[in-house]
Parts: sequence; structure tokens; C-alpha cells
Amino acid sequence: MANLINLEQVSKSFGVKPLLERVSLGVQENERIGVVGLNGGGKTTMLEVLAGIEEPDSGRVSRVGGLRMAVVTQRGVLPPGSTVGDVVLAPLGVAEHEWAGDARIRSVLDGIGITGLGLDAPVEQLSGGERRRTALAAALVRDLDLLVLDEPTNHLDVEGVQWLAEHLVNRRSSLVVVTHDRWFLDTVATRTWEVVGGGVETYEGGYGDWIFARAERSRQADAAEDRRRNLARKELAWLRRGPPARTSKPRYRIEAAEALIADVPAPRDSVALASFARTRLGRIVVELEDATLTTPDGRVLVNDLTWRLAPGERVGLVGVNGSGKTTLLRTLAGELEPASGRRIEGKTVRIGWLRQELDDLPVDMRVLEAVQDVAERIQLGDREISAGQLAERLGFTPARQRTPVGDLSGGERRRLQLTRVLMSEPNVLLLDEPTNDLDIDTLQQLEDLLDSWAGTLVVISHDRYLVERICDSTWALFGDGRLTNLPGGIEEYLRRRARLAEAGTAPSAGAAPGAAPTASPAKGSADDRAARKELSRLERSLVKLDDREKSLHSALAEAATDPERLQTLGAELTAVVSEKNAVEERWMELADELG
Repeated sequence: MANLINLEQVSKSFGVKPLLERVSLGVQENERIGVVGLNGGGKTTMLEVLAGIEEPDSGRVSRVGGLRMAVVTQRGVLPPGSTVGDVVLAPLGVAEHEWAGDARIRSVLDGIGITGLGLDAPVEQLSGGERRRTALAAALVRDLDLLVLDEPTNHLDVEGVQWLAEHLVNRRSSLVVVTHDRWFLDTVATRTWEVVGGGVETYEGGYGDWIFARAERSRQADAAEDRRRNLARKELAWLRRGPPARTSKPRYRIEAAEALIADVPAPRDSVALASFARTRLGRIVVELEDATLTTPDGRVLVNDLTWRLAPGERVGLVGVNGSGKTTLLRTLAGELEPASGRRIEGKTVRIGWLRQELDDLPVDMRVLEAVQDVAERIQLGDREISAGQLAERLGFTPARQRTPVGDLSGGERRRLQLTRVLMSEPNVLLLDEPTNDLDIDTLQQLEDLLDSWAGTLVVISHDRYLVERICDSTWALFGDGRLTNLPGGIEEYLRRRARLAEAGTAPSAGAAPGAAPTASPAKGSADDRAARKELSRLERSLVKLDDREKSLHSALAEAATDPERLQTLGAELTAVVSEKNAVEERWMELADELG
């Protein structure tokens, strides 16, 4: 394979801080490279040097002649006075009927959500996320040799992330992408570059391979690296417990990983945490009764919703952009009143809310002062830690803790915002896209913190790894005015969205939620009420059957030396599993009927 770009002994510094020191590497044809590293460690700088946006201080960057390349950065700069159509389609230089008849171009416009924005929309009226999606679509519609993308999954929902991953895998062009989305990295990348300490470490494969290799390297390091090694081992334990496809590695790597994590406990003790949460929260947490949520212009997002969050419940919330996820979170937080119905909050509830905006930080303070402004010390699980210790766990070294908040990068501000939320010692935590601008190391630290956090959690995220790791149940807004429980998690959400799209009833990203599919019972009819009542009953049955199945497995382990009891328990377990399968099948039928 021919090299498209080569970096030879490249160095680059900003001020006194060297970001790249004598780096040599190259991008080959049909290679898909994922770039990872700490915030501020030089990932974006390396990308810009590679693409020719920044010149190196020393060394040489060479590119093959006639290279067709597109670069999409986080800057979101679009030509003033242009429309979405001008940006995305005008560079193609083809007539409307030509691009409209090209299935590949139409797929990009639909997959990125450009169709919902409208090709005539002026770029000045677009939000930051819409501008990023427009720039991304302009690159994807072109036939290129190399795509260079910086955090392309930001501002995409779960469905959009999956579409983008499939599109990039099926393209014939090479790819260099900075991303913190671990599922995306594992799906897309054939090679991983880790920018660390001014150099670039290279690994074969995506996130799983990188974690295996880094954990092995960390295992052989000295005692000063114990904390990172333990974190990597815990992450490996979770990866090995996940779906088999996630660990489709050579056998020798699997055996090495199993030996490495043989003594690692489960990520969290759910029973103990739930019990502690009930002690802290009491019976009532946050409840919505017959609540209707609307947009400022009166469009109904969620209709007639009754939802009761339980102590210790961990909920992942997914849905297309514009379906009402953030509105629902704002209503749970008490910032937004429902248009009808009521919100009930327990007397002992303390809500910690991580919002998408970064407008709640004291820019006139230093980092440590901003954390101590909330609290000096907190109790995390069975340990008490100081403000400085928590800040260090989330990536602020003691030296960096003296930095003025106003001088922090976007990723560092996000970490500070998260640190302040955790320092308030909430017992109900609401997280709105917590992975935006966080690097993978910080995400692992966040997951490790939340593993031992006792309280109720609701998280909106397009990061499938995060949702699968820290949440015990998944709920979705399909744009039909209802909140739907998904026993099958995000995989089930994507399957149902695909079925809705095939039936022509799925709202696109940013589109106004429509009515329920015509095949569903009429809203408010006797059939509709009966179906919803049965659906609720089945959901309660599934929870009880799942608990019973777990207790029977425990009882079987305890009765290992009692053949008669083993036979009785085995028969009961078979009956419970059979009943659970039947209930799940009926639940799926009803869920499909109701949309």
C-alpha cells in the first residue's frame, strides 16, 4: 500500500509546552486510524500538522501528489452568507437532478440529518452542532483519498453515530479521526495512535486492542503506575463481560487478558449500592405524574407521562435529536415545569445536574478554588476524599489546579464542571451528554467513580460504552410522545428505529415528533389504555422474574453438595426462564403495536 502522508521527525510547541517531539509516522491507503490521548495532549495539533493547517516547528511533512483530502475540525467555520446547500453540494459541481439521483449522497444527507435542517437554511442561523454536522456532510459527500476528522461524533445521537461508523467502514478512503467514543473507535479503527508525552504510540486495531496492549504495558510498569494499571484492569474486566463481538481478538490475547483480570471484582455491587441509596433517599426520589412536556412554541414532546425514579436506579436515556431528552432532564431537575401534570420530589433529594452548557463556572477563580467553593471534602462510597484529590482523579494535576478557570480548554472546563457537580454530594445525578469533550482516560475515571456512587442516576449520552457500563436500564424517546423502556438496551433501540424507518414512521434527527404509527391503537382509546396497562404489568413481571432468576442461580451455587435440592432448584429455574422468555416476547409484541 502506498503512503498518503508522512511525518518525519516533526516537532511542534505552543509557548513553552512541547506537544510533539520528533514524531515520525505515516498514513497508508485504506487505513483507518483512531487518535486518542489526554485533553491538551496534542491530538488536535497533530491532526492540524498532518492536514497542513499548522506548520511544524521542525521536521518534514510530505504528501503524495494529487491527494484529495477533506478536514473537519471542531472550529465549525462556514463561509458567511452561504446556505447549507451551498456548503454541502455546491463544491460537487453537479446539477440538482444529478446529486438527487445519487443514492450515496442522499444517504449522507439523511444519515447526518441535513435533510431535517433544509438545504436553503442560512448558515448564520445554525447552532454550533448543526454547523458541525453541515461541515461533516460536506466532506462525506465527496470522493476522497483521505478524511481527517476531529471529534465527529459530538452533536450526533446514538443512531447518527452508528450510521457514521458504518459509512466510514464502507468507504474506500483512508481516515484519521480523533475521537473519545470508544464504541465508534472499536468499530471504525484498524489502527490506534495514542498521543502521549510529546510522542505517538501506535497499536494495531481499535479500542479493545489498545486497552489490551496498554494494560499489558501498564502491568509491566513500576509501582508508581499502580493506579492506572488497576483502572485498566477494571476496564478489561468489563470488556470481557460484554458482548462476545467486543472481544473477537486472537486467542493468545484473550488468554493474557483473562490472566490479567482473574482477580478483578465486578465493577459494582448493585445490591449494596441500591440498599445504601434507599437509606440516603427514602421511598420517594423524583416522580412525574400525568406530565406533558412541550417546546416553547407548544409542540408536544412527551404526553401523559407517569415515571417514578427509584432509589439507586441507573437509567440511560436515548433518542433522536429534538425528541425531548434534555427537556425531560430539565423537568426532572425542577428547572422546567410540565405543561400539565405534576412533579414530586422527595424531601431528602439533592440533585446534581451536569448540563451541556459551560455557563455555570466561576471564571474569576482558579481550578482548586472553584472546586473548594462547592465543598472541601466529600464521602465517595466508603472513602472520604478532598477537593484536590477528586480534581486529580479527573485529570487536574496539582500544578494544573492553580490555573485560572478562564484559561482552561473546553475539555478541561467540562472536567471542572463535572468535578464541581460531584463535590456537591448529590444523591440524584442528572448527566446531559457527559462525554462531550472528555478524553478516554477521564471517561474511565468517571466510570470508576460512578461504579461506587450510591444514588439515582439518569444519563443522556450517545456513548454506548458509557451507557452500557454505568446504567442498569435504558429508556428511549422515539418522537411519538411516549417514554419507552428497552430491556434489550441500545441494540434494541437501533433495531426498533430501523423498523420504524422501514415503515416510514421514524422521525429524523431534529424533525418534529409526529403522531404514533397508524397501526397503533388510538391514543386514549379503550384498546390503547388496556395495552398500556398490560405493558406496565409485563414490565413489573420482568423485573420480578429477573430477580428470581438471579436468586436461583445463587441458591444453586450454595446447594452444590445437595443433589436433591439441586434438582428442585434446577426445575424451578427452567420454569422461571421459560416464563421470562414468554413475557419478553409478549412485551415486544405490545411495544411494537404501540409504536
